[in-house]
Amino acid sequence: MKTFKQLLRPERLRRVPEQFSWVDHALVQRHLIDRCDARAAALYLFLVTVADAQGLSYYGSASLMQRLRLSAEELGAARRQLIELDLVAYEAPLYQVLAISAPRAAAAPRTAAPPTPPAAGPAMPPVPPSAPVSLARLLEQLEHRRGRL
Repeated sequence: MKTFKQLLRPERLRRVPEQFSWVDHALVQRHLIDRCDARAAALYLFLVTVADAQGLSYYGSASLMQRLRLSAEELGAARRQLIELDLVAYEAPLYQVLAISAPRAAAAPRTAAPPTPPAAGPAMPPVPPSAPVSLARLLEQLEHRRGRL
């Protein structure tokens, strides 16, 4: 049976951001990447890489588990994280990588403080907001924040 590709969230069609990268800097600037574990970040990277111009991909769970070396439970948890962060939409077998929405003006105040970077290890030099950020740099920053470097 052929899968029919349609936008799951047409109002959130992603576009190439001004910095000309499919990975929007808001992922780092708004600390969304900080809220992903490494598995969710890997799934997001894979989906961004394989998605078409509309952000659509229909890689099946078995292929994703094999390519990312995840169990069914790990893949499900990674997918839930990305959905909760409003980074992807999912209706089996179709994923849509979503445009990162603008922060809400009337958002509820945060009750928890953002995670503090680990004291050990060298500090990562800051990247100017307008500078392009490589995926390797994003993953390096994620690992550094998790204290694994």
